[in-house]
Amino acid sequence: MSLNIILILLALSGVGGIVLGYVLRVLIGLAQRGSVELDTKRKLLLAKEQAAKIIADAEFRGAVIETERLAPIEEREEKLSAREERVASREEFLDEKENEVRMREQEAVRAKNEAENLAAQRSRELAKVAHLSEEKAREELFDEIERAHEEAILLRLQKLAANGQERIEEKARAILTTTIHRLGNAVNAEVMSLSVTLPSDDVKGKIIGKEGRNIKAFERATGVDVLIDDAPDRITLSSFDPLRRAIAKIALEKLIADGRIQPAKIEETVEKTRAEVAEIIKQKGEAAAYEAGVIGLDPKLIALLGRLHYRTSYGQNILQHSIEMAHIAGMLAEELGADVAVARAGALLHDIGKAVDHEVQGTHVEIGRRILEKFGVDKRVILAMQSHHDEHPYETPEAVIVQVADAISGGRPGARRDTVDRYLERLGDLERLAATFPGVEKVYAIAAGREIRVFVNPGKVSDIAMHTLARDIAKRIQDELKYPGEIKVNIIRENRVVEFAR
Repeated sequence: MSLNIILILLALSGVGGIVLGYVLRVLIGLAQRGSVELDTKRKLLLAKEQAAKIIADAEFRGAVIETERLAPIEEREEKLSAREERVASREEFLDEKENEVRMREQEAVRAKNEAENLAAQRSRELAKVAHLSEEKAREELFDEIERAHEEAILLRLQKLAANGQERIEEKARAILTTTIHRLGNAVNAEVMSLSVTLPSDDVKGKIIGKEGRNIKAFERATGVDVLIDDAPDRITLSSFDPLRRAIAKIALEKLIADGRIQPAKIEETVEKTRAEVAEIIKQKGEAAAYEAGVIGLDPKLIALLGRLHYRTSYGQNILQHSIEMAHIAGMLAEELGADVAVARAGALLHDIGKAVDHEVQGTHVEIGRRILEKFGVDKRVILAMQSHHDEHPYETPEAVIVQVADAISGGRPGARRDTVDRYLERLGDLERLAATFPGVEKVYAIAAGREIRVFVNPGKVSDIAMHTLARDIAKRIQDELKYPGEIKVNIIRENRVVEFAR
């Protein structure tokens, strides 16, 4: 019994201890929680104070920075305001000046109109008083001044013309002299023979053949006419085509050297000769283009150029003439600052139309233009070559250079030969043309047609009118006549007064 009580008491005391421990733990926990809450509140208050301090400091710094940033803007705004005020005042000043200038312009226009009206009114009054129109009065005034000061005007004109002409001629002479000295080619006048010398009269019979079969076969194969009886020791070949004449001449010389002259042999020799001449033409064209420094030409155009080897003009070989022109034109272009390549090509191809002018209608210049256009030659080259006979106006400096080169090459002493009939005909044309002008009494062509001297009637032609007459004669010669080089027109006016003392 007592043991049970003891156990019960022990159990109750254990339960009581447990309850007491729990109560103590709860009390201790409550005490600790209160302490933590206090610490947390203290830290929270401290943090709020620091945050407020930081915010206040940041706001202060932001205010300072904003003040510093806005200070230049305000200063610029003040400057802009001042500048706008100055611009506004300046615009007002310019507006005032513009109005003033406009008013002055209107006054000047009114004054000009009044002056013109007064001048016109004065002219009408003078014309009414003198019974002359304004144009007639002007003409009479000019005539009176011309009569009163004719000698002074003439001397002034002569002085100006002489000074300007001397400077121009001196410069041109220097350029041309330099060019000709740099060229330095020998001048060989070439006459393409149209006859073949016969070694004996027996050969003439072989050429004719039985019943003329050989000569007929030769004419049929070559396309030329063979003249037997013009000279006893030679045979003349006649054809409008220089290439045919060349082929016929070479073939006939081969037949004579071979001695076997018969229709079959004639046809065979002519065909071989034609092939040889075609190869010669190609080689001559290529050599000419290479020597002249002109590249990029079509092979067919080079072949046409080579055909000029068998063409002459007044005894001058046209291919050699064209090569010489290319050199002259290139040097002139260098001196004058023109396009050297265009000048060379224009000079080399200027007479390309003569290669086929016996087959195609038209002047050789027009034929040449069509040929160059067909083969796609540069337009500048065509413009340079088309004016060398004044058929087209000079459109480029190279066109003038080609014309000058043509005159130099063709007009050099001994470069060309002319027949007596042709020479006399040209002199007669010169004299007849100059004699058609009013006031001309006598005309003489001298210096192989390079100069004409025109004697005028001093009563009909004045000293001033002599200048106009000389220009008119020179222009008509250029427009109507064909001639190599240039022709000098010399007008002579002479007054003679004779009196006898008795």
